[in-house]
Amino acid sequence: MSPIYLTTPIYYVNDKPHIGHAYTSLATDVLARWHRLAGREVYFLTGTDEHGQKVEKAAQDAGEEPQAFTDRVSQAFRDLTHTMGFSNDGFIRTTEKRHYDACQALWKRLQERGQIYLGAYEGWYAVRDEAFYGPDELTERDGVKYAPSGAPVEWVREPSYFFKLSEWADKLLEYYEINPDFIAPASRRNEVISFIKSGLSDLSISRTSFRWGVPVPGDDAHVMYVWLDALTNYITAMGYPDEKAELWKFWPADVHFVGKDILRFHAIYWPAFLMAAELPPPKRVFAHGWWTNEGQKISKSLGNVIDPLALVEEFGLDPVRYFLLREVPFGQDGDFARGALVNRLNGELADVLGNLANRTLSLIQRNCEGKLPALSAPIEAEGALLTPLATITETVGKLLEVQQYHLALEEIFALVRGANGYITVQAPWALKKTDPVRMAAVLRHLHTALRAYATVLQPFMPGSMAALLDQLGVPEESRSLAALATPLPEGHALPAPSPLFRKVENAG
Repeated sequence: MSPIYLTTPIYYVNDKPHIGHAYTSLATDVLARWHRLAGREVYFLTGTDEHGQKVEKAAQDAGEEPQAFTDRVSQAFRDLTHTMGFSNDGFIRTTEKRHYDACQALWKRLQERGQIYLGAYEGWYAVRDEAFYGPDELTERDGVKYAPSGAPVEWVREPSYFFKLSEWADKLLEYYEINPDFIAPASRRNEVISFIKSGLSDLSISRTSFRWGVPVPGDDAHVMYVWLDALTNYITAMGYPDEKAELWKFWPADVHFVGKDILRFHAIYWPAFLMAAELPPPKRVFAHGWWTNEGQKISKSLGNVIDPLALVEEFGLDPVRYFLLREVPFGQDGDFARGALVNRLNGELADVLGNLANRTLSLIQRNCEGKLPALSAPIEAEGALLTPLATITETVGKLLEVQQYHLALEEIFALVRGANGYITVQAPWALKKTDPVRMAAVLRHLHTALRAYATVLQPFMPGSMAALLDQLGVPEESRSLAALATPLPEGHALPAPSPLFRKVENAG
């Protein structure tokens, strides 16, 4: 199997992490973990974007030098990866020397191919977005013009180097046509195509009005426009400009996960830069939606920013991970509601999955001397329980390949609900006296099902599913997708079960 490369955006260090950062990284983490379970070699990259006027200003407001400021805030994002249980293989910072070297090498390559020229830029610029906008994209309120993101814009005129983006419109549209799944979801693809067809202007790729950035090679009066700098991180981490580096085998990226607000940069500018440099573009860019909080737009001014660290402290890591990918179709906007999280935790995790595991394993402890019963041939009653297990990895895998996390979880939990129906109907607790052989068979079939559920749920809830697999007596070397085909030996001693999820009594 070929290696797979998955990335989050590198997060801007002008403020501390929030739920949106955790959400993007979580989606990347789940897919990375799934592919590792399938036996693929994976590289999962995240990191921080530390240059630009916005960061320079945030550092000034904090009374710090930019490097000290970015060191501190970048560490908060690194801490988030640990708190949320992310399995990233690399963490990149754009203030690293290797990144300066990669950016300047890419710049020179573009320059050598006649893709960069010096001119002057005049237009509407949003400091907060580090982006220029056309007049038709702006709205005006109380004499102030705003970008589509809501950021105020100001008129800027300064010398600038330009990238010949206008020359790449047809090649980009051709690339989208040949690779229809390059931009996801489909609604975002349509937005990007419409934007390109409306006309692409050459792109300003340097600034002279601030100094916090990668110097333009051969012209220290300019620093690189933050997006050329930032986007290059994805190849910096793979060893660029050394295309014989050990990690270069991972390029091009299989999926860049981004928020919908930065899709244009990833789906238009980035592949154009790469094509112009005669480097392969990424295979897919997936732009997810935004979260609101109890129906309200999230903003610092409203004081309703959702802190993922606080959620984990209150509810536990795995319930938060589960909820974020279960509640909303990935790619759409979603509303965070505390009551909805509590309902998912209590209703699905504790009552449906946790209760099934506890009942099954407790019955094995009491009635089978705590040892795994022998395998037995299934009868017709086991059809709905066992037949889907033969295709569960394929079913879940296909949905994760297209980033349909909520559907993957629904498929799994439909089976878990079915297993609860099976244990209720078969009533193994009553079979102890009437048919102990059948009782043992029922419990072994339930154990088989639980092992499959726990295995495929590992990417979503790694800690809880590791605990369940421990209770099921599954050795660590037997927790891959392929290992499901090999049954555990009968008579294997199982530890006493303990609850997997702590219910929350107060939903208010």
